Amino acid sequence: MSQLTRLEILKLDGNRLEGVFEAGIHMLPSINTIGLSRNSIRGGIPCDFGDVVNAQFLNVDLSRNNLSGGVPKSLCKLNTINLAFNHLEGRIPPSVWSKFSEDSYSGNLKLFPPKDRSNAKIIFPVVTFIGCFVLTSVFFVICFIYSRKRKKAASATAEPEGRPGDIFKIWNYDGNIAYQLIIEATEDFDFRYCIGTGGYGSVYRALLPTGRVVAVKKLHRFEGDNPAFDYSFRNEAKVLSQIRHRHIVKLFGFCLHQRSMFLIYDYMERGSLFSVLKYDDEAVELNWKKRVNVVKGIANALSYMHHDCSPPILHRDVSSSNILLDSEFEGCLSDFGTARLLDPDSSNHTMLVGTRGYIAPEMAFTMVVTERCDVYSFGVLALEVMFGDHPGDFISSMTMTQVAQNIMVQQLLDKRLPSLEEDVRVSREVIGVVKTALKCISYDPKARPCMKEVSQELAKHPPRLKVPFRSISVLHLMHSN
Repeated sequence: MSQLTRLEILKLDGNRLEGVFEAGIHMLPSINTIGLSRNSIRGGIPCDFGDVVNAQFLNVDLSRNNLSGGVPKSLCKLNTINLAFNHLEGRIPPSVWSKFSEDSYSGNLKLFPPKDRSNAKIIFPVVTFIGCFVLTSVFFVICFIYSRKRKKAASATAEPEGRPGDIFKIWNYDGNIAYQLIIEATEDFDFRYCIGTGGYGSVYRALLPTGRVVAVKKLHRFEGDNPAFDYSFRNEAKVLSQIRHRHIVKLFGFCLHQRSMFLIYDYMERGSLFSVLKYDDEAVELNWKKRVNVVKGIANALSYMHHDCSPPILHRDVSSSNILLDSEFEGCLSDFGTARLLDPDSSNHTMLVGTRGYIAPEMAFTMVVTERCDVYSFGVLALEVMFGDHPGDFISSMTMTQVAQNIMVQQLLDKRLPSLEEDVRVSREVIGVVKTALKCISYDPKARPCMKEVSQELAKHPPRLKVPFRSISVLHLMHSN
């Protein structure tokens, strides 16, 4: 790559790149964007990383890797840098700390801000705090007077909504009433409260005075200047405020102010399905029965969106990273930034969006989005839950009948969980999930079932297996009724 002198953008996020991080790519004369987040890069950041000619134009994302060591002073010369969720430690140099937002360092538990923070760094949040507090107070008084008038006009026998002291019952359309509580609960979005970063924005854990714990997704200031991120954020607020389902993450409120944009969700203790499957201890805890329930729940959510909403809603990014699990491993569909209402009077042409490995093959040729695109993504997800890892190689091999005939389902299932040979009931359910998922990943969109059919099929009592569990092949499931 050192010979690519005209290369401007390099995006290798979300792969499985390993090895020690080495400087070099950033020295290319035309490079301005380097994306290496969500890989397994280790080692330290070279001290002279920021000492390059084009540093002031260079934007680097090294978040969610295994980088260690300290933060070099030379990074202050870069335009932007994201080091979130690594294993960096020590004090952040003042020059670096003052240039980039705190989100850039979140998730590094042994990394600390400099001891001597500038007065400007302190004064600005205080002034912002006071200004927001005054505006919020005025707004609260207006809303209070208006709500009193409405209460007098209401029936005396009307039951109050929510329990006493529950702030969510008085939220309005943009959440300004609860703005101050969120600021206080996260200490103005201090990175100590950050629990993850998504495709856009960071997610914070906030304990409110009512005792309720919520998750707050905040759009970074520099991302807010990007029209695509701004649209996705507002789109997520719009879609989630219109729908309610047990297996769709619950949106409590949102703030869409120009200087501070965030969404407030129900807090999901276990995090993403992707993370749970990645780590052995949590993957074992997510046993076969729980995995089947997760698949059924997401199928029900998509069926609701496709068949019970008018117009139908397409998620367009169904993946394990966008499935959140609560303390009991109940799954919820999340991240509706790319969701779209299906217009029956439109051609529904779209740009290619979604997560690599989950996108329906026809999207690359037609660029027309339909419900069957979500069905394909769901099929990939269902197989991933049963296999314990993304089924990319398996899906590629499905084009060869001979290979499929020789693959036994038992060989594909997650080896970290106990064998299903002894558990007849659960083995039948798992086979049912795999069989349905195989229909969903059909190369021909017309051959895929709709999500309503998928949901109904998974809800049925699983039939008896006609052959021993260990003798069931993929080809057998593909051609059985």
